[in-house]
Amino acid sequence: MDSWSDYYNRRVTHSQTTFLEEQYLYDHLLECVRAEPPEALIDRFQMLFISGSGYSDYQVWQCLKKIIDSPYIEKDFKFILNRSLHIFINHWLMQSRLQSAIPELVALFEADAAANSGRSRTTQRLKDLVQQFRGTEQYLALQRLSQLVKQTPEWGDGSKPLGTLIRRYPCLYKYNLLTADSSDEQCRRIRQIRRHVQRQFERELSQYATHKLLNGGLTNELPQELLSRSFKNPTLLSDRHLDRALQQFGGKIDGSNTYRDQAQRFITYSSHTSNYRDFKADLYDYLVSSIDSKYGNSQFNQRLCQYLQTILPEHHEHSLNDVLLIGTCRKLLNFLVVENAQNPNHAVFVDLTGNLGITTTISLLLKIVLICRKVKPYLEKQFSVLFKHYETCTRDSVTWLIDSLESLNVAFSINFGGLSL
Repeated sequence: MDSWSDYYNRRVTHSQTTFLEEQYLYDHLLECVRAEPPEALIDRFQMLFISGSGYSDYQVWQCLKKIIDSPYIEKDFKFILNRSLHIFINHWLMQSRLQSAIPELVALFEADAAANSGRSRTTQRLKDLVQQFRGTEQYLALQRLSQLVKQTPEWGDGSKPLGTLIRRYPCLYKYNLLTADSSDEQCRRIRQIRRHVQRQFERELSQYATHKLLNGGLTNELPQELLSRSFKNPTLLSDRHLDRALQQFGGKIDGSNTYRDQAQRFITYSSHTSNYRDFKADLYDYLVSSIDSKYGNSQFNQRLCQYLQTILPEHHEHSLNDVLLIGTCRKLLNFLVVENAQNPNHAVFVDLTGNLGITTTISLLLKIVLICRKVKPYLEKQFSVLFKHYETCTRDSVTWLIDSLESLNVAFSINFGGLSL
């Protein structure tokens, strides 16, 4: 197994072997990043890891040779190279003016490596290891990060891959930009970027919603040119679709209650349920109340009912607790969105979006998260699975997923963010 835990355990138990060489390499790169501009660092990385020749510091090159000769290098190299890359990247993420260097650094791996042929055994071995790195989750996460920090994204080009839209979806950052070996510093940087992007989106969405309200009555009091210039739709949804989403996720859905109101009523009611079996029956009623009866009665409601019965049946006579609630909601999200990364079956979700529409489908998921907020990260993980599954597809071929992610952004901003309508 080439898992992070195996690599970490080797570092702890064999600290006097090649891991001392690793630390020497990391310390050297840290010194460089503190003293040199991005252009020099990119050249340095190119010579050390990509070309495998011409590196100015002989001792560092000898250190890398010893690392490459390790019997575990096939398993460990992706972690070593990933950490080396992030020594530069984490520093650049601290300053927005330096972030454009990240795509340049990642682009080094796309260069033709044929020029390395015929060189030393170490250089050839390094070339092979770098080529293997391009097939790892660490490299895919780097490519997504490269898309995240690009300064001039093209949101409207439907021929581009879905993966180029990653910046638009902060809820995916944790699971798409970080890997098992991500350092605490990497995690902190990504959380900071997530907060920044989320707040920016909420601010723009609030301006758009305010503009719509003014458009309904007080528009004449504001200059029309200001309205058209400043308060544009911040999503990739049509204005009509976005207006419906704002009303659905934040408005009174039954004339007097929002989804948050309904969720709170259900939480209060279910706290008095006698056992877990009865809770699941109430949960079924809570969920199907927002499903169109024609669609629900044809097949979906029965499938949902049967699926709920299979969840933790050994606890039917027990009282409801947090563990049961979280487990039930996670299982429901598996059923409604995607099974898991190993088996990304999402036929139910595609069927829901195709028959009920995107907004209603996201509303159904929102109802689950509102009664158990601890599963919100799990829902984000589920959508991350879908995003990874389709990230190389053109945007035009997965509009249903893009609209779902845009709607999820809106739903989360209204119900869990700082947006106030």
